[in-house]
Amino acid sequence: MDDEQVKYYRSKLEFEIDPSDLFAALNAGEKVVVIDARQAHGYEREHIPSALNLPHREMSETTTGHLDRGALYVTYCDGIGCNASTKGALKMAQLGFNVKELIGGLEWWKFDGYGTDGTAASSGLAIECAC
Repeated sequence: MDDEQVKYYRSKLEFEIDPSDLFAALNAGEKVVVIDARQAHGYEREHIPSALNLPHREMSETTTGHLDRGALYVTYCDGIGCNASTKGALKMAQLGFNVKELIGGLEWWKFDGYGTDGTAASSGLAIECAC
């Protein structure tokens, strides 16, 4: 077995989460805080239920000072064509938070059948992720 491969995949799982695992963690009451790292107008249009809007450009010691350092933070953005979640995850990590990035962002959250809130909210589908 190639140790580099094992290290790579273990690391990937340490720093990323998919919609199915995030949904399960939220429903299990785990100490997870979802951060929408996009600008406010994107968040207002549509976002993951319970998500906080904290645009990556505004993340600082001041804007994150009230956040619980014992929680896991999951950042997301629109999807694979947007890197706000990556920038947000980097900033949160630099500020000392335990953070993961949501694979596929809002796009894959909806693709897996989960509902959203906002002015363009969707109710989701009656399906389960096949992961």
